[in-house]
Amino acid sequence: MDTALPGKSGPPRPVLEASDIARVLTRIAHEIVERAKGADDVVLLGIPTRGVFLARRLGAKLEEITGRPVPVGSLDITMHRDDLRLRPARTLAPTEIPPEGVDGRLVVLVDDVLFSGRTIRAALDALGDIGRPRAVQLAVLVDRGHRELPIRADYVGKNLPTSLRETVKVLVTEEDGRDSVLLGAGDASHPGER
Repeated sequence: MDTALPGKSGPPRPVLEASDIARVLTRIAHEIVERAKGADDVVLLGIPTRGVFLARRLGAKLEEITGRPVPVGSLDITMHRDDLRLRPARTLAPTEIPPEGVDGRLVVLVDDVLFSGRTIRAALDALGDIGRPRAVQLAVLVDRGHRELPIRADYVGKNLPTSLRETVKVLVTEEDGRDSVLLGAGDASHPGER
């Protein structure tokens, strides 16, 4: 898919490949264990779509490090978005909360790209409907800047300064057949691009 603007450079260029993504997720998992002092009460909640796959991978890496399973779920934010009136109807994704729940636990929200911060604001609202965590942290594969709300990630795979005219597209094997992060020119009108 070519997301280039007329007169701009060609197709999107990779900024992270599969091996980079694996390395970044391993680093983030180690950072979570260090900050959470062992990750005993950590619950990972991925934000659909690609955040869910990344959360599952982080959960597997945390289990490798700690020797015990870490609860992983998903958190649909659709009905908490502030742009519902502005965009076409969206399909609801499942919210799957681990049996342990979130009350009194350290919840790490996992998403692919941190951009304006509005998705994470919606996730915090959705999480508030489910329970009361001890604390909430945020892990993202890519932070591209351009925040509109005072939100920051606790764990960042790659800081990727971008212009507003550029798009960041995250591909994951489970959804797209390969792992990659692509930077291109154009608008963010395609799924997986921000």
